[in-house]
Amino acid sequence: MNIIEVAAFSDGNIGGNPAGVYIADHHPASSDMQAIAAKVGHSETAFAMPTSNGWRVRYFSPESEVPFCGHATIALGATLAQQNGAGIFNLELNEASITVEGFVDEDTFSAALQSPATKSTKADDAVVAEALELFNYHSSDLDSNIPPAMAHAGANHLIFALKSRSLLSAMDYELEVGRAFMNKLELVTVMFVYAESTQRFHVRNAFASGGVLEDPATGAAAAALSGYLRDIQWPHKRRISIVQGEDMGSRSLIQADISDELGSSIRVTGSARFML
Repeated sequence: MNIIEVAAFSDGNIGGNPAGVYIADHHPASSDMQAIAAKVGHSETAFAMPTSNGWRVRYFSPESEVPFCGHATIALGATLAQQNGAGIFNLELNEASITVEGFVDEDTFSAALQSPATKSTKADDAVVAEALELFNYHSSDLDSNIPPAMAHAGANHLIFALKSRSLLSAMDYELEVGRAFMNKLELVTVMFVYAESTQRFHVRNAFASGGVLEDPATGAAAAALSGYLRDIQWPHKRRISIVQGEDMGSRSLIQADISDELGSSIRVTGSARFML
């Protein structure tokens, strides 16, 4: 078994979110993929096998299968580029078909994924109240310009915008309580956002549903946030940048390009560094 470990959305040679990448002629059994992901221990591992026109991909966290994972897709795109040369690779997921483009610049790698379609809805008041209590926030801490929402871009995310960077730094919760909350609502993450400007965001993603307290870079949530900002007509000027992982000591950088078409795919780009 050859697991390649890649930190996606890295800030040069530091930071990023580690993912496992497993490429083979055939997928192992689901139970084996789950066991492999648990042994690897990163927040997600991508399992890819070749098809007639691309790659069949499944994603597993240490505790569950997830329908889509952005940082593992960036890691996979960089790995495919390393092995096959730069190019666009077709990916067939459990619930969507997307592409990832891998780039090579001497010995530096990056990738850009096209997310599944996006959608968002206003978060239910009872859900908002329960989440605020779980994370020790109050309604007065929220930025009214970006109301709480359920957002989707291949996976479900609950999004809250906070008024200050210091409030974002204060995010904390109990893992087991968070796990029950997220599993009940079929959430992959709960995303907290601070808008430094209309195009630059600092974020933290609680990922108890996957057995991880926090994710240092979350491409799927970045796509979901971007789609939501488009839905509320936020002045994003077709591109936002996201800084994530700083409070974990693993600074990660994500860029999202946003077309004007409601519900359309988001292009999410980031660097990747291969881990020894």
